[in-house]
Amino acid sequence: LNAAVVYGYFPTVSEGNDLIILHHEGENKGKERVRFTFPRQSRDRRLCISDYFAAKDSGKTDVVAFHIVTMGSAVSDATAKLFAQNNYREYMELHGLSVQLTESLAEYWHGRIRQELKIDENDSLDLTEVFNQGYRGSRYSFGYPACPDLELQVALCELLQPERIGVELSEEFQLHPEQSTSAIIVHHPEAKYFNAN
Repeated sequence: LNAAVVYGYFPTVSEGNDLIILHHEGENKGKERVRFTFPRQSRDRRLCISDYFAAKDSGKTDVVAFHIVTMGSAVSDATAKLFAQNNYREYMELHGLSVQLTESLAEYWHGRIRQELKIDENDSLDLTEVFNQGYRGSRYSFGYPACPDLELQVALCELLQPERIGVELSEEFQLHPEQSTSAIIVHHPEAKYFNAN
């Protein structure tokens, strides 16, 4: 395994369903850098990820964190080799382990971001509670129900430049190596998982 993480904090404001990432320095400071458009629920509470950030017309600037984590290409190469050799049991075991380790690293780094943002004081110490979001905020991965559009990873990769840790985006907007995942980290106390469909 060659575990690695790239992450960052960015100034942001929201406008409707959009999350606008701002330049943080230079001659463009405070101007739009990239924009993420998230879907909104058509029923229930009509939630949208952008709702959890300060509105553009409030005059306030908020902060958003993003991260990409990976277990590296070596484990992908090893699983492909096992599969090609018809060692399906070993392939499934190694593949499953590497996927779980990727998710574990993502959750660990989400915890670190909560610490750095100083919002971890109410993190539950009970593992069952942690699985039930016993902490402030949420980690939304691209391709999942609250932000299903994988094409948003283009803007994410512009911000984080994950090639520094050996992660690339395919033409289908998938992260490679396979044992990699990305997320937007939302610090708002009411942010919980939801389905935008």
